[in-house]
Amino acid sequence: MYALPQIAKLLKLSLHDIPDVMIDTLLTDSRKLVHPDSSLFFALSGSRRDGHAFIPELYKKGVRYFVVSEPFSKKNFPKAVFLKVSNVLEALQTIAAYHRQQFQWEVIGVTGSNGKTIVKEWLYQLLQHHYNIVRSPKSYNSQIGVPLSVWQMEPHNNLAIFEAGISCRGEMERLYRIIRPTIGVLTNIGAAHSEGFESNAEKLEEKLELFKTAKIIIANADDRLIRDTIVKKQLPAFFWGKHRDSQLRIASIKNDKSDTTIRLRYEKQRFEITIPFTDNASIENALTACAVLLCLKIDIADIQSGMRHLQPVNMRLEFKKGINNCIIINDSYSADTDSLSIALDFLQQQSRGFNKIAILSDFLQTGKNVEEVYCTILSQIEKHKIKRLIGIGPQMQTWLPRLIGEKKSSLTDFSTYASTKEFLRHIHTLHFKDEAILVKGARIFEFEEIVAQLEQKLHQTILEINLNAIAHNFRIYQEILKPTTKMMVMVKAFAYGSGGTEIASLLQYHKADYLGVAYADEGVELRKAGITLPIMVLNPEESAFDSITEYNLEPDIFSFTMLEAFERHVQKIGVKNYPIHIEVETGMNRLGFDTADVPLLAQRLKNNPYLHIQSVFSHLAASEDKVEDAFTLQQYEKLMTASETIKEWVGYSFLRHIANSSAIARFPKLQLDMVRLGIGLYGIGDKRIRKKLQPALTLRSTIAQVKQLKKGDTVSYNRRGVIKKDTVIATVRIGYADGYYRRLGNGVGYMLVKNKKAPVVGTVCMDMVMIDITHIKGVKEGDDVIVFGNGLPLEELAERMDTIPYEIMTGISQRVKRVYWSE
Repeated sequence: MYALPQIAKLLKLSLHDIPDVMIDTLLTDSRKLVHPDSSLFFALSGSRRDGHAFIPELYKKGVRYFVVSEPFSKKNFPKAVFLKVSNVLEALQTIAAYHRQQFQWEVIGVTGSNGKTIVKEWLYQLLQHHYNIVRSPKSYNSQIGVPLSVWQMEPHNNLAIFEAGISCRGEMERLYRIIRPTIGVLTNIGAAHSEGFESNAEKLEEKLELFKTAKIIIANADDRLIRDTIVKKQLPAFFWGKHRDSQLRIASIKNDKSDTTIRLRYEKQRFEITIPFTDNASIENALTACAVLLCLKIDIADIQSGMRHLQPVNMRLEFKKGINNCIIINDSYSADTDSLSIALDFLQQQSRGFNKIAILSDFLQTGKNVEEVYCTILSQIEKHKIKRLIGIGPQMQTWLPRLIGEKKSSLTDFSTYASTKEFLRHIHTLHFKDEAILVKGARIFEFEEIVAQLEQKLHQTILEINLNAIAHNFRIYQEILKPTTKMMVMVKAFAYGSGGTEIASLLQYHKADYLGVAYADEGVELRKAGITLPIMVLNPEESAFDSITEYNLEPDIFSFTMLEAFERHVQKIGVKNYPIHIEVETGMNRLGFDTADVPLLAQRLKNNPYLHIQSVFSHLAASEDKVEDAFTLQQYEKLMTASETIKEWVGYSFLRHIANSSAIARFPKLQLDMVRLGIGLYGIGDKRIRKKLQPALTLRSTIAQVKQLKKGDTVSYNRRGVIKKDTVIATVRIGYADGYYRRLGNGVGYMLVKNKKAPVVGTVCMDMVMIDITHIKGVKEGDDVIVFGNGLPLEELAERMDTIPYEIMTGISQRVKRVYWSE
């Protein structure tokens, strides 16, 4: 954290009356605001956006400190502090560079044409048990990403790994000043991002600027351009390769079906490493990482163990299970001829007899003649015996058919699309089945959307929604209704956390009569998803009236103010007899017309040409509580009296409803013309019907790690979990950010592992929970854990938290993936 006056001084600004507040967040994206009080927003300007335009929005949200290049009036932002500079990006980089200088430990800088992110992530995997590492998030290697990465450095770290990417001359000098690596890693030099350079030699010169004060540079000696350039510049190098100048010398490389063994010589030692990959890209990246570890004096035995357990990086050449027994090779972040060869090689290794398909975007910024580029692509496709080629982009549309014809290519099954969007419109007609599919495209084409359509949906922490159980429960409630009673199903709050459009589609298929939502935007989303059922909006806002009438939603009218406002709106748009629902207050004391006002309301609605009453209803306050049954029946009587009064005045019939899930079973008398089913849909209901219902939701996760703890050890924050005897602890991939409440910590809650109860130990963390599995044999990392579901009812979890199932269901975070299944 830095004081704002200190930052102003770094930027050489002599401003008066700057508050002595501490800044801990450098904000460049208004959508990522978390801590407004301690954020400094940089109004960056680019070709597609001007950061200054977001200042009013951020000011309303509480941000008060801004770095700008344009003047701003204090009149409109009286509490704001504007640090005006000539170049906002340079200001961001200056602050990050100063922050970097406060730390003296090793900093690894990684650059190259390909493989930067994989090398960085593999170094993290290999070194995380030896160092407290800070690293670039994802592929934050740009002029903006690098300073944001470096800003993460903190005193408790003792190693940093940062990527640096460039696209033209002059950029690396700025990144060097920010990173100042002590160890340099050069992955390779290829065709990627060549548009800004006259040659690979020029590009290499620019990249080596990052390492001008590094103690050592890790590089591939088998690349002659790299080796000769580094030697000529007399830079301190640690080479790996087969070349005689290599400090880490390759003796042999042997591929097996699923792994590769590399025999090596280093100084006077001979050893071998085995990696669980067989493609050339992974072999090169592993050798680069091995060289870094040797420079850091990591024991060879540790290197061997780490290499054997390397995990794929979900950024490049990602292997995924796909739909219809396909496999997906995801390289949806780059498109250049060098990495195409590597990707096709990886596809070849992983295809295992599948027919091979390549989905490729235009290859941009190659620095080569366009025709030459696409001739190379076609040659590589033929060489790797690709069965089908799909090209996306205007260049693909132009060159692919032409060259296939001119070259009399053996490739006969091909198609082209102008854009990713056009391809996605046709994806379901292409019948992908039992195939190995390479998806490779430049970032601008957003091929991750294609991967999302093709991949099999597997997640570590998921909420499973059993659509069969929901349909079953819906029918069970229908069976206990009178033949004339309709069913409204509440799908508000994302259908109690289960997914509004998915559940609504199922209910529409099973002929529900009505749907209920809390706000208009929920109803709009359902309409856009093709839901045609009548939809009541329980909490309409005047600002949403346009959406309500445009999408044929039916508002709950609960006050004279609301009534008058909606009537004016309907008059304005020229609509008559628009359906509305009248809410009467009978004891909940939340929303609704007071029963004393009902006669006046009825007169107001008599002969009204613009509004038509669809229903009159009320909310029960305690229908599940036997002690309050008299009050429940009193509420019913009040609604019946009010509805009769309204009917007498308006002269026509309408629906009446008051029964919720618990009242449907407990009070048949209260079913009236319609009932409102909510949580009962998910298998949670009154004991009179509970045995007939099926639990519809299962929240599950997996074990990240298993640990052996000794008596006296403590677990989690605040050391609340004290181990009283030797114990085996498992860390589960879920926390309060996912909706697993802190109240379940310290033995209150438990999970199911191998169908046995495992109590929570210590405080629930944001992303993790620790459980005691001492009594459960054979538990290993990756094993399944039931948070609630079969064997652990949601009601029991709620009881342990002293709450209701509603709170747990609606509290499940949107980052928890929803998986819908049906037998």
